[in-house]
Amino acid sequence: MQATVKWLGEASFEGTADSGHTVIMDGPPEAGGRNRGTRPMEMLLLGLGGCTAFDVIYILQRGRHPVSDCRVEVQAERAENPPKVFTRIHLVYRVSGDGLSEAAVERAVRLSAEKYCSASIMLGKAAELSHEYVLE
Repeated sequence: MQATVKWLGEASFEGTADSGHTVIMDGPPEAGGRNRGTRPMEMLLLGLGGCTAFDVIYILQRGRHPVSDCRVEVQAERAENPPKVFTRIHLVYRVSGDGLSEAAVERAVRLSAEKYCSASIMLGKAAELSHEYVLE
């Protein structure tokens, strides 16, 4: 896996992944940015949310559970002083499906957190991770 980040000027960067997809990252105005893209630390949270949501949907679909929607809300706290690493991350999974069981959702969330989500497992080595799920 490989990625390239190119400076676009000021505090703006373009990231390109192996897949060919690009994202724009930018800093806040007080750091010279123009607020034209996601902050790099926000990208980490989005990556975490995407990784675990992918797992949960995949696990539920493989088990032939009737999942129709999944949203993961990621809330994080950072250290006050540099490096301002994440100290706590809490994920709330909001999953729905007609006839979807709570046990199936709980199992999918647990498997993602403990076995499959690389981002979750990696960030869990630096920050306290917690999660909950809501069957909607």
